[in-house]
Amino acid sequence: MKIIKPTSENQEPQGIRVFLAGSIEMGKAKDWQDSTANLFSDIENVTFYNPLRENWDSTWSQDQKNPQFNYQVNWELNSIDNSHIVFFNILPDTKSPITLMELGYCASSKPYVIVCCPEGFWKKGNVDIISTRSNIQVYEDYDKAVGALRTLIHKELIGSSMI
Repeated sequence: MKIIKPTSENQEPQGIRVFLAGSIEMGKAKDWQDSTANLFSDIENVTFYNPLRENWDSTWSQDQKNPQFNYQVNWELNSIDNSHIVFFNILPDTKSPITLMELGYCASSKPYVIVCCPEGFWKKGNVDIISTRSNIQVYEDYDKAVGALRTLIHKELIGSSMI
């Protein structure tokens, strides 16, 4: 198992590639990305793209002309495009506007999307509707969503002869 972050020196993925989309909102959302990826430490041929950037500076202007911001957004979109699976973990006490945008981006373009969105998320109805329209399973329970991710990774590894 390998984790690649925007600041990782080695950006070369291995095996099945999973993008960890979901709530970040510095200070509001817990850091769930690394702990999720580490649940798969028993699988060699899988790479997790973790967009959480520990050295993010909230004073950076969110403008396309800002090189740090531009790099981050393009890194995330390129990683989504390069992924076999996109795993969304949407936390109830967040707004997660970028996550909602990424879900819309993935809904009709990615064949494998898993969404964890528990009751209490302020736009759960919207998440449920776009997911239903795009034939995406929504899980309210994180452990069940992770179980679905494990099943899908194994299915993809078997189908690609990577095991």
